[in-house]
Amino acid sequence: MARRPTGDDRGRHNPGSVLRTPGSRGHPLTASTFIFLVGVSFTISYARAARRLTRRGLALKYVRRGLTIFSYGLVITAVTWIFLPSVYVVFGILHFIGVAILLAPLFARFGTTNLIPGTACILAGYVTNTVLGPWFLLWIGVHPASFASLDYVPLLPWFGLVLIGMACGSLFYPDGSRGFSLRTAEPAFARPFSILGRHSLFIYFLHQPLILLLIAVFAPAAMPVFW
Repeated sequence: MARRPTGDDRGRHNPGSVLRTPGSRGHPLTASTFIFLVGVSFTISYARAARRLTRRGLALKYVRRGLTIFSYGLVITAVTWIFLPSVYVVFGILHFIGVAILLAPLFARFGTTNLIPGTACILAGYVTNTVLGPWFLLWIGVHPASFASLDYVPLLPWFGLVLIGMACGSLFYPDGSRGFSLRTAEPAFARPFSILGRHSLFIYFLHQPLILLLIAVFAPAAMPVFW
């Protein structure tokens, strides 16, 4: 399915842009914030789970979670391969989060010092971004010249933001509890939105197939643009 991008690919995802890879049309700040919060939320979840699970149980919890999210990514791969074969998702945001959750427990013990490897990962991403290589290195940020994808989130540099999020989580949420006080109460109108926050992964998982379905139903003439 690989092919060399042509002039017709303008406006599609450009995998050669470090820290802008999750969706070329989206704002990089949105993607960066989302991935940063993956690290923060992992720190909170891990600290709380560690208080009630054995070491083996703790390891299995995050192996299962990481593989589950990665499997969601494989579903996205299959759907985009069917509908958008020229730019289908090989290693997108869900693949990335799945692998990041598998790796994150290895760094949980380092707390705020995760700032160091986090920064190193981001800097390394600027190197891998310039390197062309075989398909099997896509996951770390090395890709062939012919590669194009609707969504591409390699470990370098993006795992660096997860690690920085973990460092901030350790600083502001020690032992999984908020280490600071908020002077204002949560506004009543915001409470229903907490449901969306608790199910954000499921919502994200559904949105890509749903958008493709809506395009196919209401604007079928647009579909050939991607084929």
